[in-house]
Amino acid sequence: MAHRKMTFIPILVASTFLGALGQLLFKIGVLSQAEIALLAFVITGFFIYVVSTVLYLYTLSRTHLSWAYSFVGLSYIFTTLLAMSVLNESIPILRWIGVIVIVAGVAISGLS
Repeated sequence: MAHRKMTFIPILVASTFLGALGQLLFKIGVLSQAEIALLAFVITGFFIYVVSTVLYLYTLSRTHLSWAYSFVGLSYIFTTLLAMSVLNESIPILRWIGVIVIVAGVAISGLS
């Protein structure tokens, strides 16, 4: 069973990353001055969210919820990295410590 779970880790990581990317596009959309840009970014963000959800539902149909859901914690990591690199947001040290704790938690849960 452990080997079988390992095949779903890349799908869960992709699903979580796409969810964070959707959040980034929502943020860019609501910050845009042009109405067409707002619509384009928000609609694209929704589309990416749909893809993320389909990947997640596929995984849920084949693994335990308690195991798969722990990977949702990766969204904090991806969202923080995207906010820093794309939006140039300043990330305080205490938030980085939280991200490290989340990484450790996801790693431990993923191994179980």
